[in-house]
This record gives sequence, C-alpha cells and structure tokens, in this order.
Amino acid sequence: MLRFFLFGALVPLVLIVGFAAVIGGWAWSVVLILLGALLLLGVYDLLQRKHSLLRNYPLLGHLRYLLEEVRPEIQQYFVERNFDGRPYDREVRSTIYERAKGIHGEQSFGTERDLNAIGSDYLVHSIAPVPEPAEPPRVMVGGPDCTQPYAMSLMNVSAMSFGALSANAIRALNRGAALGGFAHDTGEGGLTSYHLDGGGDLIWELGSGYFGARTEAGEFDPARFADKAADDRVKAISLKLSQGAKPGIGGVLPAAKVTAEIAGFRGVPAHVKCVSPPMHSAFSTPREMIEFIARLRELSGGKPVGFKLCVGSRIDVIAFCKAMLAEGITPDFITVDGAEGGTAAAPLEYEDHVGLPLTDGLMTVHNALVGTGLRDRIKLGASGKVATASDIVIRLIQGADFTNSARAMMMAVGCIQAMVCHTNKCPVGVATQDPKRARALDVADKSLRVQRYHQAVVEQAVGLMATLGVQQPADLTPHMLRKRISATTVRSYAELYEWLTPGELLAETPAAWREDWNYASADSFRINAPHPAAR
Repeated sequence: MLRFFLFGALVPLVLIVGFAAVIGGWAWSVVLILLGALLLLGVYDLLQRKHSLLRNYPLLGHLRYLLEEVRPEIQQYFVERNFDGRPYDREVRSTIYERAKGIHGEQSFGTERDLNAIGSDYLVHSIAPVPEPAEPPRVMVGGPDCTQPYAMSLMNVSAMSFGALSANAIRALNRGAALGGFAHDTGEGGLTSYHLDGGGDLIWELGSGYFGARTEAGEFDPARFADKAADDRVKAISLKLSQGAKPGIGGVLPAAKVTAEIAGFRGVPAHVKCVSPPMHSAFSTPREMIEFIARLRELSGGKPVGFKLCVGSRIDVIAFCKAMLAEGITPDFITVDGAEGGTAAAPLEYEDHVGLPLTDGLMTVHNALVGTGLRDRIKLGASGKVATASDIVIRLIQGADFTNSARAMMMAVGCIQAMVCHTNKCPVGVATQDPKRARALDVADKSLRVQRYHQAVVEQAVGLMATLGVQQPADLTPHMLRKRISATTVRSYAELYEWLTPGELLAETPAAWREDWNYASADSFRINAPHPAAR
C-alpha cells in the first residue's frame, strides 16, 4: 500500500547501506545512522496510539504536521494579496513599518482595493481645503470635577500590560511616548518600573484584579492606589470594565508568564495562572460604579478618571448615563473598545461573536451622552484597529475625541503579526517573558520607531482633516463620511445613522430608544427587558 511505501522501502535500504558501511568506511556509517533513525521513528509511529494519522501513514504523516507548522508563514509571505491579510493586511503593515523607520509610507499606481465594494467608507474632501494648523490639535480631558486636566494626543498607546508584553517592549513604547508627547496606557497588569523609567505620560488602567492596588484578598486598596496615582507621570486613570477581544470574561495571564517579577508588580502568587475576574468587587451597580469613579478621582488628587468598555447592549450605556444624572457625577472620559480590537489571547467564540464592533459601540455611546446632555462633560476615546490616519479621522467623525492603538504600536516596535502572543514564543521579543527572546528588541531603536510612527500618522490625520476643510476635530461632521450600501447607492453617515440632539432622550425619548430607555436602570447592570414572548 502506498501509505506504507516510504516506511517499507526503508527496511531494504537500511540493509543495503549497512552492508556498504561495513565495507565502505565512515561516510556510509553516517548515512546508516540517519536511515536507522528514520526507521525507528517509523516503528514508533506504528506502535504509538496518540496520532491515528501516523499509525496509518508512518513517516509520511509527519509531512502533514510540517506543512501545518509553516502554513501561516507561507500564507502571509507568498499567498495573500496586499489587502487580504487579517487582522491587518500587508498594505497596512508595510505602511506602519515604513513610517516607523522614517521612510515614505506611500504607494504608487493607484489603489488595489475595490472601491465599489458594498460597505466601503469614503471621506468627503473639500474643493477648498484649509491650511493645516501649525501644531496637531490636542484634546483637553477633564470634566468639571477634575483639577488636573490632561491634553491628550489624537493617537495614543492603547492598553497593553507588562506580562502580556516584554519589559523591553514596554520600555520602548513608553520612551517613544515621551519623545512624541502622547499617552501610554499601562494595561490592567499594574504600574511597573518599566512603564515609569521612560518618562512618558501614563494612563494607569485599573481592572477587576486591581493589580498594583489590591489587598492580599484581591480587593481594592485605596492607600496603595493613592500612593501610586500621586506619581507625576500618571496623567489619568482608566477603570477597565471590559475589552474588545473578550468582553465579559476578565483577563488571564498563563502561569508560564507569571514570573516572580510580574507577581511582585501585580501582588499575586508567582508561577500561578493570574486571573482577573469578569466583574469588579468594588461596585455592583451603575450608580456604585459612578461613585467609585468619583472616589478614584479624589484619591488621585483630581486627575482625570474614566472607564473603558466594549459595548454589548445599548441598555448598559443608558444605565451608565442614568447613574451619572442621578448622582451628578461624570467620568472625565470613556474609552470605547471595539470587538475587532484586542492584543490579548481569547477564546475563538469571544473574538468572533461577542461585543459590538467599534463603529456601532462608539456611536451608541456618543449618542447616549448627547441625548442625556452629558457629552460636553465627557471626552470619548476609540480603540480598535486604529493604524492609519484615515482610521483616526473616521473615528473622530463617528464621535470620538481621541484614539488609542495597540497592535499598530506593537508593529512599530517590531511585531510581525506572527499571532503567537499567548505562547510566550514571540519571534521578535515583543509579546514574551522569555529573556532570550526579549533581548532581541533594542529599546533605543524601537522607541524612536514608535515616536516616528506616531508623528507620521498624526501629521497625516491633520492633513486629511485639512483636505476635508477643517482644522479641528470638533468641526468634523457625519456628512464628511460616506458608505456604499449597494452597487448604485452611497449615503453619508448623517443619512444612514441616527444622531440625537442634546438632551433629546430627556425631553421626549425617540421611539427607537424608548424601549431601551425604559429597561435601563441606574441600580442594575442587568438587562431588565422581558422575553419577547412575554410582552
């Protein structure tokens, strides 16, 4: 049978080479050893019980595993077209790398994308572009209860923890942020020396594990929080409710990555899987959450405090707004994470099927804040596949005031989208705690790449806005973004989506929002809508 041919052919071949080795010298002996090893492997394949494929195809079956191992590289480098790759296609990856290196980041001979594809977005340029401002605009984050507002860049480093990323990657990101004058979100893994030694502006993310500000029992420790939040490098605090890659299940750092050093920063046992629970213990209702935000702002000395979430239901968002109105307390910012985002490893079901994409989540939060009269007190951030200038401008049009980028910033420090972040075997030392792999990442070089990439993208975004006829993000309107919805029809976002007016939800709730408004409660995270059959 053909499936046993290779193994069967080895037996006489070993005998022939063995005879040649006896009379022919050491060279034949080497060949005999190699063939003998293959023969033993074939025997093992026949006897082992773990892999059915190898029992039926001894030796030959290993070819399948070899091809499976190299398939991602073959796909990425030889098969996919410039615009096919996921989550980031080659065209975008190349642009990131080129801008990080300080070279052109341009292409010639026209676009390779199908501009007539349904779902395509188009920015509407002006026949009379305006001059670009002398300096890129910044966004002042800080509501009426904030005494230390912070001027946020249009693009910042999104949340990535030390633990998920290597120490050298964190250092490079932070030093790049210091060089470029933008913010670096710590991720929920705690405030570490690697975040602090570069001098970059920090947004300290506090997740449900309260890492770095927790008691031994895992509860929030106000004294530890206040002590660390007082650092001048910490410019804002972000309370993480959920993240795009895996909303609703918290975070997990595998035991292999929980070194003694990481355990010390987080306040957890070393070499034990580190889990942040899906829900916070410091609060259990929207009202309590808003009160907790006010407490964090007080403990931090009046620094901006906000929260981050991947939107699931519009009812949740309305519940937050009702709690803000009831308590007279507002966060200084809200960061909306899209379901398409996520540097963290997550179950396939969560990555593919849980949470709203950024466009829907962002516009939901924006409209809810406008409709409740709260939008002018709260700044909105957008996080989820932000890599190019058009990504920034589109998110600003959809309601954001600033954007955050994670994976693109990883690429700026050398990530090659190998997609093995969770294995501790990152080939370029970005997402690993293996010191031998991490040492490959040169901090001085990569920090410059981060700064150059940020500068090039923000400058291009400012240029794009000028092309649209505006100099400030606040002047962008939904009329400036259009979507193809059929082969013959293109509509602006102003036409396609509902845009509430200030206070509209309070004055006379629109019919499309009325049911959700009635079900939302400031005293419950639960969706109080009855089953359709019970209505």
